[in-house]
Formats: sequence, structure tokens, C-alpha cells
Amino acid sequence: MVETYKNKFNKRHKQPKDKSNSLADIARLSGIKKSALQKIYNKGIGAAKTAGISRPNVKSKEQWAMARVYSSVMGGKAAKVDRKELAEGRGKKIESEKKDKKKKK
Repeated sequence: MVETYKNKFNKRHKQPKDKSNSLADIARLSGIKKSALQKIYNKGIGAAKTAGISRPNVKSKEQWAMARVYSSVMGGKAAKVDRKELAEGRGKKIESEKKDKKKKK
């Protein structure tokens, strides 16, 4: 069986394997602000609404959104898309890619 990001998160933070965590729990354990996790969650809800849910095991947009939160926090594919929110949640600022490109010229 494939290990999910939720299971990886729980393993890293010494939680029971299948324990469901609230955004507040994830924030407390990971050190990322709850407000940043809420933004990622909301992006997951929006993605599920617009693109639809493409996984047979996911039954609701809320499940999709929590999976995105776990993926982002654990460095999965969603972390790349949500890097701005993760950086803000960790108290760091990232420069936009446009500014970076201008500096290189």
C-alpha cells in the first residue's frame, strides 16, 4: 500500500498512523501558521470545485483540500505550487520570480 502524506506527517510527528489532524493541529506540529494552512486548504477546495475530483478514493472537496495541505507541508507536489503560502507561514518572504529574472539580466 502506498503511504499517504497524512501517514508520513503522522509518522514524522509521532502520531497514530491514521490520525486525522485539524489545521490547528498541523500548524502546531509543523510550525507553519494556521492562516497559511487555511489559504492552502481554500486553494484545495477551489481546485476540487473547478477541476473536479479525479481520484476514486476521494469523496469530497474537503478531503481533497486536506490532502493538499498534507502534501504541501510534507514537501509533495503541492509544496511547489503553495510555496508562497508555506514561506509566509514560516515567517519568510520570497521574492517573485519576475523580480528574480530582472536581477539576473
